[in-house]
Amino acid sequence: MSRIEASPQVHVLSPPLAAGLRRGSVSRVLSGAKSARWRPGIATGCRHAEVFAPAGEASGAALALALARDALGIDAQDQRPWLWVQDKAALRLSGRPYRPGLPPHLRHRLIHVAATTPEDALFALEEGLRCRDLAFVIGEIAGNPRALDFTASRRLSLAAEKHGTALWLVRLDARTDLGSARMRWRVTAAASPPPRWNPQAPGRPAWQAELFRAHTFQPGHWTLRDDDTALAAEPAGSRAPDHGDLVRGPGARSLAAG
Repeated sequence: MSRIEASPQVHVLSPPLAAGLRRGSVSRVLSGAKSARWRPGIATGCRHAEVFAPAGEASGAALALALARDALGIDAQDQRPWLWVQDKAALRLSGRPYRPGLPPHLRHRLIHVAATTPEDALFALEEGLRCRDLAFVIGEIAGNPRALDFTASRRLSLAAEKHGTALWLVRLDARTDLGSARMRWRVTAAASPPPRWNPQAPGRPAWQAELFRAHTFQPGHWTLRDDDTALAAEPAGSRAPDHGDLVRGPGARSLAAG
């Protein structure tokens, strides 16, 4: 059943309702008017986004994955594989993807590429974008390598637009240089709201996020939180309680169980 969990500060859309919103709002978003405010579940029409993040906290890749799931409505019914590309420097800074920590319906569909150089990573990203059988692509590149100039960024944008495969490129410890991405984010980790039923337990992932460039949306700041089934957005600096679940879903296991 579609549902809305809302308060004066928190807006959460379930996947079915978000899909309806995307169908209804895509024409307004693609019209070019820059009066809309981004929110979870809204259609963006964006195939290439960048996320600038510090390398030591894994916030960039985590938010990129949450944004991809939100923008594309990825769920268990979509069985297409997805691609994660890292260059050598990004792999050293943030480590390899940890499959048991990924959303359950995405774990078995991950294709991971460990590239030696930024040039190799860009080649793998562009080839991935040309593959329509992929659900989406995430890339991680550290710093501001010479290979990732405006021309390379434009090539990624053109490949994503032509073939319809979306890319979230995470820039670790990088300056916000020239780029052709239609949406550009700055992100850092935020304190998780304390769980209602066990204040000593880890909270759900949360981020302080700034959308500082977007072709069709106003810039803005939010505290974003992954609620497993939806992405929640609150005004920057606010903290809503995490009510959590009373009972685990069927088949749920501890990450320690592998």
